[in-house]
Amino acid sequence: MWQALREELHPKDFELVSVGLDTLGAEGCRPFIEAAKPTHPSLIDTHHVLASTFGVINIPSSVWIDEAGMIVRPAEAAPAPPGDRQGPSMDLPAELPQRFAEMFGEAMKIESDPEAYHAALRDWVEKGADSPFALSPEEVIERSRPRSADSALGHAHFELATALEQLGDHAAAIGHFRQAHALVPDSWTFRRQAWSLEPGGDSPLARFWQGPREENPEAWPYEGDWLSDVRKEGAANYSEPWKP
Repeated sequence: MWQALREELHPKDFELVSVGLDTLGAEGCRPFIEAAKPTHPSLIDTHHVLASTFGVINIPSSVWIDEAGMIVRPAEAAPAPPGDRQGPSMDLPAELPQRFAEMFGEAMKIESDPEAYHAALRDWVEKGADSPFALSPEEVIERSRPRSADSALGHAHFELATALEQLGDHAAAIGHFRQAHALVPDSWTFRRQAWSLEPGGDSPLARFWQGPREENPEAWPYEGDWLSDVRKEGAANYSEPWKP
């Protein structure tokens, strides 16, 4: 879907850069990048530097940067283009595992306004700085998320967890992931990353969907998982609503 959007807007001097946030690096991202066959830059961020630098707390998110390198819209939810058949509104086969179907059921409740978002994006591509959706530097700063001392410490714990994971010390990484979750509770990217690294499936994606917490609850080292956390916090609170 992002490749199609890039092809549409690239002739108007727009470039899309996709970034996969994954501690596993190419192992976690390469199959999806290759399946998409992108012609735009597709990067892999093993340490979630994008989340730290731009304040990304969930995916998909976008940051609009103009041709002078200035941020004109800070990190915000970027819903899939209207009519996308890869999204949660797609028709699902009846033989899906029960947990998978329940997760999609919750995902369908997540509120978004793809029509408004993509109309604004196209307006900015057409008009540049004259677009009403291109924010001033003062507005960008106002909308950017300030980082408290707790949040900064949480990001440090996540960095430590990532480094330990890449060194093969998964057991030591868990404690730092838990600290990151507690100190940065609004970051779904931090939560999902830790959940996906737990054993219980043939791949990170399989582990995420199969729900290893339910398969072996005694061995699950985290307080929540995607399905239980979304139900607890409410699908309407999963993603901040886009605002012009």
